[in-house]
Amino acid sequence: MDLLDWAGLAATTAGAALLYTLTGFGFAILAAPLFLLLVDPQQAIQLVIIISTALSFVALPGLWRAITPWLLLRLALGTLAGLPFGLIAFRYADPIVVRALVGATILGFAVLLEWRRRRPGGPVGAFAIRPVPEVATGAVSGIATALVGMAGPPVLIYLLLAGAPPRAVRATLLSFFALIYAATLASHAVTFGIPPQTWLSAGVLIPFAFLGGLAARPLGDRLGSDSFTILAILLLGVAGIYTLAAAIGLAVR
Repeated sequence: MDLLDWAGLAATTAGAALLYTLTGFGFAILAAPLFLLLVDPQQAIQLVIIISTALSFVALPGLWRAITPWLLLRLALGTLAGLPFGLIAFRYADPIVVRALVGATILGFAVLLEWRRRRPGGPVGAFAIRPVPEVATGAVSGIATALVGMAGPPVLIYLLLAGAPPRAVRATLLSFFALIYAATLASHAVTFGIPPQTWLSAGVLIPFAFLGGLAARPLGDRLGSDSFTILAILLLGVAGIYTLAAAIGLAVR
């Protein structure tokens, strides 16, 4: 890679990390497409996984008290239960149809959330612990992770619909991703192997991720509930459009 490529990777990493720390969601959505333009696909995905893992553990310290342990546990258990079904579907389902359906669903929920935000009476009521929906949300997240590599949208959608405050949403998503990405990183290392060059590139880029994450932490604490919801809806909209575009791209090849 030349210096311009490194500059693009560094800027993308810092910007995606800032967004990720603000919302607890969105690093891969912003970073992965741009990384794919600059490095080969396997390295791009592994860089996203390594940097996301490191960033999750750096962004969490200021949010420990906002984590609800039992919520996190139920989401994680649901994800583990959903993963096998997602892997079976991944093996037999048409990937183009799956991506199109997932993209359309995420986009539909983004529209629904925006409608609920704008309707008289404002956002959904106070956040409450609901064990069965939480496990079900985790299961949907596990299926989505296996099918399209997106664990975040189901959890984010559930927390927004449940009326969780921004700080709780960020803490839950960041801790959830720390577990998911750490497990994914370990599985990649064992199954595919991670070349030394990828580790070296990640080591160069992680400080830029830390800078973006540190810059976002004070902003996140001051981000109002409505502003947070708008930003989250925009991210879901981008995720839905990107997934639909990927499906269309596969279909026309």
